[in-house]
Amino acid sequence: MVWISDLWKDFEVLDTSEGERLERWGKYLLVRPDPQVIWDTPHANPGWKHYDARYIRSSTGGGRWSDNDLPEKWLIRYQDYLTFQVKPMNFKHTGVFPEQAANWDFIREKVASANRPVRVLNLFAYSGGATLAAAAGGAEVFHVDAAKGMVAWAKENAKASGLEDKPIHWIVDDCGKFIQREIRRGRRYDGIIMDPPSYGRGPSGEIWKMETSFYPFLLETAKLLTDDPLFVIINSYTTGLAPSAVGYAADTVFGKTHGGKTAVGELGLPVTQTGFVLPCGSTGRWTPD
Repeated sequence: MVWISDLWKDFEVLDTSEGERLERWGKYLLVRPDPQVIWDTPHANPGWKHYDARYIRSSTGGGRWSDNDLPEKWLIRYQDYLTFQVKPMNFKHTGVFPEQAANWDFIREKVASANRPVRVLNLFAYSGGATLAAAAGGAEVFHVDAAKGMVAWAKENAKASGLEDKPIHWIVDDCGKFIQREIRRGRRYDGIIMDPPSYGRGPSGEIWKMETSFYPFLLETAKLLTDDPLFVIINSYTTGLAPSAVGYAADTVFGKTHGGKTAVGELGLPVTQTGFVLPCGSTGRWTPD
């Protein structure tokens, strides 16, 4: 299954070739590396010669923006309910993962159609797309990320989206430690969203590896679900980890107490030049019976 985020107006993948993608972010054209682009096709789109900035990888790791003719930041809008600040960052990122729009719409719809108070937990929450989607649907949201700067950026996105007065709790914390405290507090959630890293270090030097850390983390997270949950969404950008593996883990953990099933697949973005769909990571959506 592929969930395609094809409702953007302010973002567009114009073309892809030779390990790169040509994108339009508002009125600006960026060229960024993408390891999924293993094909070599003609650079037919004129944007390949007239881009505003290009991210060049270094042979020693990392990289840099070259030919950078961009403002420090600018705004893009998704549908009629989300607005994001875009900023060129290290490691090719811009602060927005446009392919996640398919999940944002799913989250907002699930929350809005519940017709009851809903509490959502967003772990490894980054710049807040899923947080804002849940808030737009009417949920009380707990937004957790260990990076203080990213939480501040998410707050800026909330303000830009007109959602700054919604019940969003902005929390700078290690996600694992936050979960343990929530278990002790007895707080429960109707929806949980997570975007765990492939690899990382905790504040005390703890090592996180998706292959070994994710399943124990999932077991603890399951303790936070209410008796009548709506969903759990698990995003994965870990190379080599099949979407079906994420689904198997989710079904094993949540099926014990809630039944249900995890729909798994890829997130994708349409490519204007070819009409094909660019794969952009995997996701699993667990929902109860």
